[in-house]
Amino acid sequence: MVEYNPFSDEIVKGDPLPIYKQLRDEAPAYYLEQYDTWVLSRFEDIWKASGDMKHLTAAKGTTAAHLLTKVQPVTPMINMMDAPDHTRLRSSFRKKFTAQEVAKLEPVIRKIAMDCLEDARERGEMDVLGDMSSQVAVTVACMISGLPPEDGPLLNELVWRFFKREEGHDGMTEGGLAAMGEMFAYFHEKIEERRAGSAKDDVLQQLLEFEQSDGSRLDNDALASHLSMLIIGGSETFPKTFASLVRRLWEHPDQRQMCIDDPALIPDASNEGLRFDMPTQFLMRVVKSPVEFAGAKMTEEQPIMFLYHSGNHDEREFNEPDRFDILRRPSRIMSFGYGPHSCLGINVARLEAKVCLEELLKAQPDYEVDLDRSERLLTEFVQGYWKLPITFQR
Repeated sequence: MVEYNPFSDEIVKGDPLPIYKQLRDEAPAYYLEQYDTWVLSRFEDIWKASGDMKHLTAAKGTTAAHLLTKVQPVTPMINMMDAPDHTRLRSSFRKKFTAQEVAKLEPVIRKIAMDCLEDARERGEMDVLGDMSSQVAVTVACMISGLPPEDGPLLNELVWRFFKREEGHDGMTEGGLAAMGEMFAYFHEKIEERRAGSAKDDVLQQLLEFEQSDGSRLDNDALASHLSMLIIGGSETFPKTFASLVRRLWEHPDQRQMCIDDPALIPDASNEGLRFDMPTQFLMRVVKSPVEFAGAKMTEEQPIMFLYHSGNHDEREFNEPDRFDILRRPSRIMSFGYGPHSCLGINVARLEAKVCLEELLKAQPDYEVDLDRSERLLTEFVQGYWKLPITFQR
């Protein structure tokens, strides 16, 4: 009989996919008794539940730190709001995330990628994350949000500390909470600077001008919460998916060569990388009225976990899901979520991946991955590389 614990070494330090498969086959709605929580593991169930805001709420938290260990307070981030407030707020700055608007960032992304690769060429090696993709991601996240891009290294350090886990400790640590406190203090400082300065065309300005349903404006704590979501989401996920994609193409040289010969396949490769190695293991909701998923009756106030990474490897949705195939072209994947809370940054992530892979394959098509020196982030929530060295000819 399958046993699942999101904090177990099997999940955090090992390969969770075999356990996820057991869950899908034996217990698609798994009851995590210790936390009175349900776990959904099949693609269709997660997809359906993700769009159900009639019975489920995001306003009581969406992560293990909110709903399982309960060490992090629920703050009014946009991803932890329900309609109509969520709909109005999201609509207020959605324009900054449209494909047309995001396309304006391509020259910036391309220059950063090219500069990083040129710097690395002289050394004959680079860390895919620290020397390239993390720089791209945090710079773009700052530009969209309205924060100084030169503060990117500081924010990357705070995000790293936020996610760092300690041996023998389930979930977020005191150090992680302290990092979040420092991040909020930084945001408060930048918010006050903006209030005292001139208006700009960015998300921070749109948040400052947003009127809530009662006519009031967002206070600094709420503004800082929204900025934290944009910075953490914008700077953390893409570098890990890109590093994994670089590895998978190295492991499948025929598919790497296909991308070199026909760069039009790069978006397909990126999409498959997102499906195959999704960093975010799960997000959560809370039942607000009785509902049934996967044959299980769920009651008010019970949390539900959506095992996204499991859904992306569900044989019921994908043919041979554990095979990496850039020509797969599925009609849907779980990597950006679904429903009202689907990822705002989908166009940003796709453009970053496209440009970075184009430049890497042009500059160093024969790169080699040094897995022996790689380092991985080991958490219940997000998994992926912290460091992935590659080597190439000078």
